[in-house]
Amino acid sequence: MTRTELRAGAALAFIISLRMLGLFLVLPVFAVFARTLPGGDNIFWVGLAFGMFGLAQGVMQIPLGAASDRFGRKRIIVIGLLLYAAGSAMAAWAPDINWMIAARILQGSGAISAAATALVADLVRDEHRTKIMAVIGTSIGLVFAGSLVLAPALYGWIGMEGIFLLIGGLALAGIPLLLFVVPDPEHAPVVKPAPFARVLGDRQLMRLNFGMFVVHMVQMAMFLMVPLALVQVMDLPVAEHWTLYFPIVIASFICMIPAIIWAERKSRVKTVFLASIVTLIVSQVMFLLHLDLAWVLIGGLFVFFVAFNLLEATLPSLVSRIAPPDAKGAALGVFNTAQSFGAATGSAVGGAIALRFGEDGVYLFCTALAVVWLLWARSMKPPPVVALREYAIGDHVDLDRLRDQINDLPGLREVRIEAERRMAFLKVNLELWDEDVVRRLLDQPVAGT
Repeated sequence: MTRTELRAGAALAFIISLRMLGLFLVLPVFAVFARTLPGGDNIFWVGLAFGMFGLAQGVMQIPLGAASDRFGRKRIIVIGLLLYAAGSAMAAWAPDINWMIAARILQGSGAISAAATALVADLVRDEHRTKIMAVIGTSIGLVFAGSLVLAPALYGWIGMEGIFLLIGGLALAGIPLLLFVVPDPEHAPVVKPAPFARVLGDRQLMRLNFGMFVVHMVQMAMFLMVPLALVQVMDLPVAEHWTLYFPIVIASFICMIPAIIWAERKSRVKTVFLASIVTLIVSQVMFLLHLDLAWVLIGGLFVFFVAFNLLEATLPSLVSRIAPPDAKGAALGVFNTAQSFGAATGSAVGGAIALRFGEDGVYLFCTALAVVWLLWARSMKPPPVVALREYAIGDHVDLDRLRDQINDLPGLREVRIEAERRMAFLKVNLELWDEDVVRRLLDQPVAGT
């Protein structure tokens, strides 16, 4: 992996984590603060104010992701960060619960995940993309664990208004990081047009979108039950839960690294992907069978975070590989919308099930949902093996006509032609690529002739 890829991945991981920070950092303290606002004595309005952030994220992922395909990734990310910062400032000022709801909608409308993930796909080669996605996924896990530690302390120190101003300031700080640290893609490739309906109707992408919905629905549903179990089984106060979450997240990240490396080197991404779903199922079965045992509770959390981190790495990487090249932003927008809706509905569905069937009902539901996903995911095709090819173009080849001819070749993903150097740089699916055909078009020697 090049230094440019590492720099881009680290910077974008930080920027993407800001989106989750807006959710996680207010999670432990928002309900307490909201009661101090006029209208905050109504728990429904408090829940609405909290949940509107995720709902707005889900609604805006698709249009902003598609806009990044048309107007450029960085431009859309900057707009999203500005919206996020404006919503944070508005939340810090909000005089009552109604204004807080409006502020959370504005804050959530800065949905940058699709555009930022598409920028990762533009900047990082296919063989290293899952590693960068793993870094991004783990950063989200660390933000979650760190928020449980920082939020109560920050609330006591600077108050809820200060927390909102802090995350708004971090969003603004992400803009120069994006513009001056994250490199621009080297080129704007010529690609085959792909209508948005093709993104929505692609069965391969459907499996992945449903999978991300399942992952985050399971996460939110189970975390209705797990904190209570930590208190009841381990007698661990809520304020000290981070002492368990934080080392588990770190250990799970360390354990998943060999799997990611093996998947990339051996082209076994689908194998690791399916194994991750099985691991997710195992974690829920552990909770279902022996949640009253401390070692099973700790082990179940560790197994869950291994699965969660692996899926957070492999799922967006698979989407970026399978999606049409000129619709990566749109495809990742749909994908992130599924993520947001999974998180938004997970708590509500989990709470309804727990109310009627108890905690066992929640874990049984999560297990069944993951099993359904596994059965559907088994039939997906392995991601295409993509490679870069460079060709010299013959002196007598018409470059304008060549673009159209190359775009019609089976297996082409992207093409860039440098007229001055008379060079063609192609990204191709090796399973469909015919080397002899392209060499004839370029007026180059064909093998065996």
